[in-house]
Amino acid sequence: MGMAARGIGGAVTLAASAALALTACSSSNSSTPPSGHSSPASTSSAPTTTAPTATKPNSCNMITISEASQALGGQTVKAPVRGHATVEGGVACVYYGPDVPAGTSPNVPVADSVRVVLVVGPKAKKYFDNYRKTVHAQAISGLGNEAYYDGYASISVLKGDAYLRIAVAVANPLPPEEVLARDALPRM
Repeated sequence: MGMAARGIGGAVTLAASAALALTACSSSNSSTPPSGHSSPASTSSAPTTTAPTATKPNSCNMITISEASQALGGQTVKAPVRGHATVEGGVACVYYGPDVPAGTSPNVPVADSVRVVLVVGPKAKKYFDNYRKTVHAQAISGLGNEAYYDGYASISVLKGDAYLRIAVAVANPLPPEEVLARDALPRM
């Protein structure tokens, strides 16, 4: 559904979701921060329909291009790029819909995008709890050990020593975020 069809209220909600999505990102287990340049998360030229095989979970292997596409209403989604996750630092993996111009900074939230961040290790629970204290957290049952929606832009899931945050920059992002979180749980 386009912006005109959503109306002013939807456009405001969409803009607010996109603006707040940047603050809804956390950190990955990567020790190397992004260089500031957009780079594809995968160098494979074949379309990615399943999460890449990796020895360790990271922000870019939690969801697939196909899953990001479904979260954006079935739009064709571009290969993910790495950006900076601002809440705890580190790396966010960002998937863009077809209307996002090439060269868009992955550090700036935009409509029609999906941001995924994973923190693994002893700091995961601390970041999960700290962010929950700063937002109007709404508990969600059935996802990992604990989960909550921040009330406007992202879903946070804690499973063992892994903290996953997903932000879908569309109006009413919670339903697609829950689907993505359920898909990502086995990969955490």
